[in-house]
Parts: sequence; structure tokens; C-alpha cells
Amino acid sequence: MMENWHPLGVVGVISAFNFPVAVWSWNAALALVCGDPVVWKPSEKTPLTALAVQALFERAVQRFGSDAPAHLSKVLIGAAAVGEVLTDHPQVALLSATGSTRMGRAVGPRVAARFGRCLLELGGNNAIIVTPSADLDMAVRAIVFGAVGTAGQRCTTTRRLIVHERVHAELLARLQRAYASVRIGNPLDEGTLMGPLIDQAAYEQMQTALKRAQAEGGLVSGGERVLAEVHPEAWYVRPALVDMPAQSEVVRHETFAPILYVLRYTQFDDALALHNAVPQGLSSAIFSTDVRETEAFIAAGGSDCGIANVNIGTSGAEIGGAFGGEKETGGGRESGADAWKAYMRRATNTVNYSRALPLAQGIRFDI
Repeated sequence: MMENWHPLGVVGVISAFNFPVAVWSWNAALALVCGDPVVWKPSEKTPLTALAVQALFERAVQRFGSDAPAHLSKVLIGAAAVGEVLTDHPQVALLSATGSTRMGRAVGPRVAARFGRCLLELGGNNAIIVTPSADLDMAVRAIVFGAVGTAGQRCTTTRRLIVHERVHAELLARLQRAYASVRIGNPLDEGTLMGPLIDQAAYEQMQTALKRAQAEGGLVSGGERVLAEVHPEAWYVRPALVDMPAQSEVVRHETFAPILYVLRYTQFDDALALHNAVPQGLSSAIFSTDVRETEAFIAAGGSDCGIANVNIGTSGAEIGGAFGGEKETGGGRESGADAWKAYMRRATNTVNYSRALPLAQGIRFDI
């Protein structure tokens, strides 16, 4: 008796976030390595990037000549209705979907209704805990990169900062100075650190979240539109820092924008409780030089996220590890030692080399 693994079949990849290169490189590449053809539906907001990635793939395939089967990867451009075709099609053996929790709630039951497989990588409300013993110089750099990089439009963007009350004022002041120095502009220009939001809808969602935060007692700095006179059709904003009195509903909700909510704590257990008290569970980090705190953070009773980092931020490319998260993040893993199994079907083979017929569990069945 032996176990064999075989290609699963057609893998559908749906990207609802605005970074299709990362999504394709993880999900589709792993599927291709496992022998599965891929049909990819990128976000309707990033069709040109998707077509560029597909062109690079086709160029790479040409190097293999006739050894590579035709049509290994295909791109479908369109709105949600195109994604629904992949969701509902019985020949799509695995649907790998990256996007919001709302999208996952729509996709998951539909795939399950036809007994298909789903791999979900959904929202992330990622937090960093900063303790009294933290190296603040290191923490500031990690926080600003995590919160501001890609204009907050990344699944592992740092969205919450949980700071001990002893270092809260100093860290907040440092962050305000760092935010003031962030160079905003065309990301193709050298020296630019933060580009635009994807569109007007993203800008409006950011403004709605900031108004809610103010209504819930938050002190907001930044967040306003900039460069409108130079780029009237683009949506550049200043990154926003929001000092919150408590972890309110708007803090618990993921807004895909450069908003960093700052909370304070007194006891370490309270910090962990705040950290875990959100629906999402993707990436997390702690800055501390106290080994008791760092070990508690990465232990079973610590961070409930799929990614838990120590003295490094939430926003990275942990391609060597199991990338994904828990709770409303969906539970899927898009890389790591055993992620390939999601793209394969498992078969048990029993081969009888004798002339006798052994029966299951040693049963006697004489006829």
C-alpha cells in the first residue's frame, strides 16, 4: 500500500486586491509546479499589470519549446461576473481567492455547494505591539514601512499599533515626525516613498473611516488629499495617524488605506487581548527585548495570527513560510513546506502482487 499525489486539475485564481503580481507568483506558480493549469481572474482595477505578468510567463514558457503544454495559464479580464464563472464551474477543482472578507463570504459557500475546494487569503487587520523594552529606532522604521508602504494597500499592512503607556508619547511623536518626511508622489519617480490610492472609491472609504474614528474619540492627523492640482485624476493622500482611546468598531474593521490606529496598554496580557480582539488573523509583530514577552507572543496563547514576528514588522514577503492567516482571514496557506498539497489530489494505492486475495480487516468470505 502506498500514497500517491497527482495534479488536482484546473486551478482558478481570483484576485480582488490590487497587487496581482504577488498573488499570481504565489498561487499560480505553485499550481503550475504541481502540474495544474491556471485560469486567473485579476482585480478589475489592475488589468494591465495582470496582462504584463501573463506576457512574462508566456516568454518564459517559450524557452522550454515544445516541452511545455499549451495554455498552462490564461487570464480572464472582467468584473465580478467573470469571477463568478470560476466560482461556479464544476471543472475548476480549486479556487484560490485573495481579497476581502466580504468576497470570501460570497465565494466560499458557492464553491462548497458544488463540493469544490477553496483556498482563501482574505483581510488582515495587522497589529504591532511595542513594549517598554523595545528598540524604538528599529520599531519606527518597521511601523512606517508597514503602515505607509504601498499606500496601505497590502494585505500585511500595519493597521494597529498597541503601545505601552510608558513609551506611547515618545513613539507617537517620532511617528509624527517620520510621517511628515514621507515623500508622496508618482511611484515611478526616484525618492517617492508613497504613491496614490487605487481610485476615488478607496479615497472615499478612507475618509469615511477617519470620520468614524473622530466620532469614536480618535485624534486624527493626516489623511487629507494632496497633489490634486498636479494630478487631478489621481488620489494621493497623506498617511493618517489616529490616536484612539479604545479599540472601537472602526479599528476592528479593515480599511484598505494608509490609516494607523494607535492604542495604549498597561499590562502585557491586556496588549495580547487587544491584539487578538479583531475578526482578522493574518500578520502580527512585537517589538521587545524581553524574551519572556517575545516567547509569550509567538506561543500558542499569544498572537492568534498565521504570521507572528519578533522585532520585525508585519509587512513582508515571507515566501519561505506558510503565508496566510486564521479567523476571517480564511485559513489558507499560499506557501511554506506543505502548501503544495492544496494543489494536489491524494490517492491511496494497494497493489496485490500475490495470487491470494487478502480481504479487509482479515475477514473470511468463502464462496
